[in-house]
Amino acid sequence: MFQLSVSVSLIRETPAMEQLLRIVLILGFVPLLTLAPSPACVDTCGSLSVKYPFGTGVGCGSPKFQPYICCSQSSSDGGTDQLVLRTHTGVYPITDISYKDATFTVTPPLMSNCTSMQPSPNLGLDWASPFQLGPSAFILLACPPSLTSKAPPPPICDPSLSHLCASIYTCPSVVSLGLPLFPPTNTCCVYSPANFNTKGELDLHALKCAAYASVVTLGDYPTDPTRWEYGVAFKYTQGKFDNYGMDTSCYSCESSGGVCGYAPPSNSFVCVCNNGFNTSSNCNDYTMAEIWGSGSLPTAGRLGGGFWLGWVFWLV
Repeated sequence: MFQLSVSVSLIRETPAMEQLLRIVLILGFVPLLTLAPSPACVDTCGSLSVKYPFGTGVGCGSPKFQPYICCSQSSSDGGTDQLVLRTHTGVYPITDISYKDATFTVTPPLMSNCTSMQPSPNLGLDWASPFQLGPSAFILLACPPSLTSKAPPPPICDPSLSHLCASIYTCPSVVSLGLPLFPPTNTCCVYSPANFNTKGELDLHALKCAAYASVVTLGDYPTDPTRWEYGVAFKYTQGKFDNYGMDTSCYSCESSGGVCGYAPPSNSFVCVCNNGFNTSSNCNDYTMAEIWGSGSLPTAGRLGGGFWLGWVFWLV
């Protein structure tokens, strides 16, 4: 710091050196802006449009959705990006988001459907996460017949939905669970209303069921399990997670082509723009002070641009 102060002092006392340094810094500043790195937050991941409160990584979307939601590179789909939900029981690809209904759907890799059935591990949510089970029907497969009876209180199987068991048990893949073709439906249970245990899990081991299928919608084919839409739906509540007027600020940010984010550790609002800079307002109408104070994500290009810009104004 002492050597820097001395060097700056000497430069200011030498007019020719000061003018030369001004020219070098000003000329060098332009490519720094042009070569700013790609923004850390983006508005797509794979085929999904990503909007607040979802985010593609740390500092993106709502801080309450971290570390549960992120954009990850899929190892089973040619290395393409995929939005995923991370919980203590696994990593689940997100296949659909309804921003209007505040729901999203995941497809657990070992969840069963009509064409493929296999033993399933427990499915769970972290209690600290801002998510709850949504409108999907869990069909428990290869269970003990006692589960479907009314003997063990309280019963968890909904007899009014037993036709779903009859339909899915017509699928030839039931043999993968050690069941015969067209097995008795008393080994199947439609768990409704579904709930997680105290650990936040659908505990198949405790229920003594081998697998589960989860159906989001039957569509126009209530008796054709090959056409059902499989997945686990979760819901969240809009506008209940963040301070700093996030909803209003985010609308302005997204309308200007930016991506909503936040700046740790205070988690104050940040609008991430595609020019590589963050602002505290939006990408169309901001001041240089807003860029400097926006809590930009720590990347070398942005840090360098702000540093050299400060030198230019200091010298001028």
